[in-house]
Order: sequence, then C-alpha cells, then structure tokens
Amino acid sequence: MKGKLITVITNCVLVAIVLSVSLIGFFGGKAVAVSGDNTNLYYSAENGEGVSLMFNVYEHTDNVLEILDVLDEYGAKSTFFIGGSWADDNVDCVREIYRRGHELASHGYFHKDHSRMTLEANLEEIRPSVKLLNMICGSEITLFAPPSGAFNDNTLNACQSLDLKVIMWSRDTIDWRDKDVNLIYTRATKNLEKGEFVLMHPTDCTVTALPDILTYIRDNGFSAVTVSQNLGA
Repeated sequence: MKGKLITVITNCVLVAIVLSVSLIGFFGGKAVAVSGDNTNLYYSAENGEGVSLMFNVYEHTDNVLEILDVLDEYGAKSTFFIGGSWADDNVDCVREIYRRGHELASHGYFHKDHSRMTLEANLEEIRPSVKLLNMICGSEITLFAPPSGAFNDNTLNACQSLDLKVIMWSRDTIDWRDKDVNLIYTRATKNLEKGEFVLMHPTDCTVTALPDILTYIRDNGFSAVTVSQNLGA
C-alpha cells in the first residue's frame, strides 16, 4: 500500500511539472528550451510596460504600407518580422519600415519548418536573412521569429550563436486564416495585459481592424512599443 501511495504521489508531481512547463508557453512569460541551457526564448516581456504588435511579413506589400500609415496616426511602434525572400524583392518597403522608426527582425529566408532542421540548416536559413536586413538598413538585427512558431533546440542554439533572441507570442490573431475583422480585434484585445506580444500579418482584415486595436490599447493606458523596447533591450 505504501509503495502504491509513493507511486501516485510521484506521478502527480510529474504531471504538475509537465503542466507548469506547458502553461508557460500558453499564457506567456519568459521560457527556456526543453533541454540544454538556452535562455533566449520569449513568449512575452515578463516586466514589459507596453504591448508589442508583431507583424510577420512575406507578402502584401501594399498592406504593409497601409499599416505603417495607421501606426503613424496613433504614434505607435511595432516590430516587423520580415522574410528574407520578401525583403529581397521589396527593399524600398523594408527601408520605409525602418525609416518610420519601427523595429526590423528576421522571420527566416524561405519560411521553412525550423523544427525539422539541423543546427547547420537553421543557420543557413536564418543567417542570410539577418545579413540582408542589416545590409538594407544598416541596423543590427537582434530578434528572430520562427515561421509557424516551429522550432527545436537546434533553432535556439543557432540563434544563440548569432546573438538573436527567439520571439514567440502570448496571443495569436490567426488573421491569415480567419478573415473576420471582429474576431481579429477580439483576439488582439480581450483581457490584454502589459508585456504581451500580439502576432499579426498584413492581411486586408488586419488593416481594417488595426485602428480599433490601437484605440483599445491607447484607451486602456497601454503603449504600442517594439518587442525590444518591451524586453528592455
């Protein structure tokens, strides 16, 4: 009987540990790799004072320019995680993002699944995108967001060797799939807290929802800031 009780207690402890790790990823906060000593993975800014709207960009150049105009109107700053293949074809737009005071970050070069890649393959996908963005704007790229949120320890190690923080999100508007302005607004704002990273894309519906999202942020006493500002970097 005593042996069975010990087994039950041990299993409960293990379940609690697994749940606590899972909840970090689901609700936000700084997280670390499942294995190894990586500490360069973030789902939100633990002590952030603002809200960060993150735009992952591989398409819709016209919408990116509209988003810049809306951000200007509200005095908001954002971080644009840019795909290298898109940047190569849209150099002027990348420069315009930077010129207007927003943060440039890497979203890889060809939108690959980093969770299936070796260390060297991760480096080959991430490094060229960083070099290209550096070359276009002469700024130091310090952040990387893996496409589809897919990564492994090789991704974290590759980014650590490149002095990059790996950025995930605390809430996802899923605007690339759900073409619903009201739903995008609700996902971006419901119970919003300081330090959150809000994932978005330059879709038509996002352009339409953005003014209301920024109004909510402003009216609730938040500031729309870049990811690095939120992290205090």
